[in-house]
Amino acid sequence: MKMDEIYEPRILAFLCNWCAYAGADVAGVSRLQYPSTIRVIRTMCSGRVDPIYVVQGLKSGFDSILVCG
Repeated sequence: MKMDEIYEPRILAFLCNWCAYAGADVAGVSRLQYPSTIRVIRTMCSGRVDPIYVVQGLKSGFDSILVCG
């Protein structure tokens, strides 16, 4: 990365279908924008996100993992 480039971290987000994903959906309907470097995966429950998926996300090049419920 060059010094004049702005760093934008790649984030993998696991969002609970009933809580966090619903909030993200409302944000979309309200035309609020969030960075294009965020990738969202909808889960049935944030408690069911296996730690292996977190590790695999980091191995795949994401800078951080977000698990929301």
